[in-house]
Amino acid sequence: MKKVLGILLAVVYGVGLVGCGSVKDLRIDYGTSDIYTQEDMDAAIDVILKEFDTWDGCEMHSISYEGDDSCNEDNIKWMNAFKKNHDKGEVFTQCIGFTSNFHSSKDGGEGWNEDFEYTNWQWWLARSEGGEWKLMTWGNG
Repeated sequence: MKKVLGILLAVVYGVGLVGCGSVKDLRIDYGTSDIYTQEDMDAAIDVILKEFDTWDGCEMHSISYEGDDSCNEDNIKWMNAFKKNHDKGEVFTQCIGFTSNFHSSKDGGEGWNEDFEYTNWQWWLARSEGGEWKLMTWGNG
């Protein structure tokens, strides 16, 4: 029995170590929205984190919703202008913006300043009504 318990504890411990180390203490600020639910925002954040996970050595600290004011007609038009690089047939009717703070790897690489804290990094996503979020653009604004 002790052997089984030991193996089970080792598996649980190992699973705890698996995953994206780049977001280990992520703080999320959902703000207040009359447009999007937390579930909508979590779906968008998942898309962001999938991209971020490819950034070797970077560590995400926080993500904040930009607010309902940023989800306006001008930004929806802007997202639709990006669609020629993404989903040509889909017309986006919703957009959502986030800012994040993250730290680059100690050796830089991939165009990052080495060992640098990036703040107010913007992420913009779009979708058609009720569709899946698509990451359209990101960077310092």
